[in-house]
Amino acid sequence: MVILDNHLSKPGWCCSNFDGNGFFGDQYFNPDLWITGLTRMATLFSGVTNVVGMSLRNELRGPKQNVNDWYRYMQKGAEAVHSANPDVLVILSGLSYDSDLSFIQNRPVQLSFSGKLVFEVHWYGFSDGQAWVTGNPNQVCGRVAKDMMRRSGFLVDQGYPLFVSEYGVDQRGTNVNDNRYLNCFLGVAAELDLDWALWTLVGSYYLREGVIGLNEYYGVLNYNWCETRNSSFIERISALQSPFRGPGLSETKLHKVIFHPSTGLCVIRKSFLDPLRLGPCADSESWSYSSDKTLVVKGTYFCLQADESGTLAKLGIFCSDSNSKWEMIADSKMHLSSKLRNGKSICLDVDSSNAIVTNSCKCISKDNTCDPASQWFKLVDSTRSRSEEQSFLHFDSIFDLPGKGFLSNLMVGSI
Repeated sequence: MVILDNHLSKPGWCCSNFDGNGFFGDQYFNPDLWITGLTRMATLFSGVTNVVGMSLRNELRGPKQNVNDWYRYMQKGAEAVHSANPDVLVILSGLSYDSDLSFIQNRPVQLSFSGKLVFEVHWYGFSDGQAWVTGNPNQVCGRVAKDMMRRSGFLVDQGYPLFVSEYGVDQRGTNVNDNRYLNCFLGVAAELDLDWALWTLVGSYYLREGVIGLNEYYGVLNYNWCETRNSSFIERISALQSPFRGPGLSETKLHKVIFHPSTGLCVIRKSFLDPLRLGPCADSESWSYSSDKTLVVKGTYFCLQADESGTLAKLGIFCSDSNSKWEMIADSKMHLSSKLRNGKSICLDVDSSNAIVTNSCKCISKDNTCDPASQWFKLVDSTRSRSEEQSFLHFDSIFDLPGKGFLSNLMVGSI
């Protein structure tokens, strides 16, 4: 599936507040010429069935940006695309580098068509500077996720499709800011069942900002475009490649899966005698989460229980004690915490063999040197049935790319 993205008017590397490409009326951004260009591109690809959408403009920004002109021109652009090509999705970006759509909450977009409007948002670790390094990850995740919901995530609750058209991390795995951000992002993306495109597929550039052969460390492919740069990252995001619940996906009744963002895996079991462990989300248990905070394997009487700190979590049938009650705690709402019979609070955790254990809750607040990733879980709504299918994301070369669900961001210049 291809989404055409109007990235820049004057070709170059994007972006800055003062590059003349940021907002309607800037030096290189003539609104009338822009609409003409959108119309021509929509017409050119009319009837090309794998072109499924058009993103009207990348990362609006700069000193001229304002809400009134956003409505004036984005609505004109949307109508122009729809008139030229009624089959494509029309994708609208927000203000402030595509991070802010909050103004839509009180002033809906007015268009002549319906059923094909999508909003897009960009979200990176560096969107919040070095906050993930300097702050406590639980507190930063809670604050940033709340801000994301205020600025764009609310659209999901209003029934609009929200497309994270750019996210990504340094694939070398050494960037602490990116690593901590990614754990939070994957939790939010799973919970909201967001569609996404990853920045970026490319491994290197012929020329970027005057540098010949620049290595792209955010790239899925390596410098020579021959192999994946970080295979564990590909495995980690594969759980989010397919939707958890839709819309329109109803393979089975609504249930919860227990998702572990740090690994991209879910809590599974082979039998009631084997320990709970992490495994592919396609093989996940179906859980129900009751109003009294009990996690029960659907279709059984077995609930998740804590025994002692440092021991395996278990399943049991006596589910009224405190060690069978699980609450989402910390600002991130990603620690599953229970109380032992002696009153001590513990959290669900993962050991080195991916077995599910319970340990003292860590990194809840203040400490910025501590990483809570092993204890971060999300209870995700799902209507996906269990499957033994392999990930779609295993590929050997650029010529063997997956064709389902994985949107690779190829923004290398301008359209």
